[in-house]
Amino acid sequence: MTPDFDQLSLQVADIARRAGQFIRQEAANFDRNRVENKGLHNLVSYVDEESERMVVAGLRELLPEAGFITEEGTAGEATRQEYTWIIDPLDGTTNFIHGLPCYAVSIALLHGQELAIGVVYEVNLDECFRAVRGGGAFCNDTPIRVSAAPDLNHSLVATGFPYSNFHRIDAYLPILTEFMRRTNGVRRVGSAAVDLAWVAAGRFEGYFEFNINSYDVAAGILLVREAGGQVTQFLIDGDPIFSREVLATNGHVHREMQEVIAEHWR
Repeated sequence: MTPDFDQLSLQVADIARRAGQFIRQEAANFDRNRVENKGLHNLVSYVDEESERMVVAGLRELLPEAGFITEEGTAGEATRQEYTWIIDPLDGTTNFIHGLPCYAVSIALLHGQELAIGVVYEVNLDECFRAVRGGGAFCNDTPIRVSAAPDLNHSLVATGFPYSNFHRIDAYLPILTEFMRRTNGVRRVGSAAVDLAWVAAGRFEGYFEFNINSYDVAAGILLVREAGGQVTQFLIDGDPIFSREVLATNGHVHREMQEVIAEHWR
């Protein structure tokens, strides 16, 4: 039986909020000595891991048959089922560790090949973004829409800088320079999930990033689409969930951003 995705999304939002409350409590007295390195500049803490355990336990009660793709691997080996949860328990770990107030819990549900639910809870602003396939996008239960800005000249753009894999940086930097010249500015927030949620809410007109993971972007992709925006890979209109690159916009500036990227991305 197909679940009621709208009702399920409300339950997922509650789980994200509970995990966010735990993260907020831990942030008050966080000890940097309890940070580990998963790889070059790739940090993880007990907060990430415990938040993920909380989220996984809650989701298993909602949909016992579902598989999991999680950042920290607390649900075991990643598995794809008819229903698959894609989870980042603390997107923006580096921000969290350094005391910068922008990080989020990100939870998506993949039904077959399609996203059915997306929830991003930004902890510091207490903003819960939620989307259901075909049901629109919301922030704290208020409907949201992408910006109506018509072109890059009227746009604020977000990105994420590479921090461990620099093999495409010679292509990335000229793209970044061009967007600096042609927009109202470029921002690096430090959380892909939040970047996408803020595109959906009309705060950014566009966002692009490479070397990105499915658990960073899955929930946010659905938010942008349900808010009326467009999300693709950099140069083709393919689905970006597992492609390691994402371009999300209000739709009006999408082709313009692709043209800028295409000048340098080979």
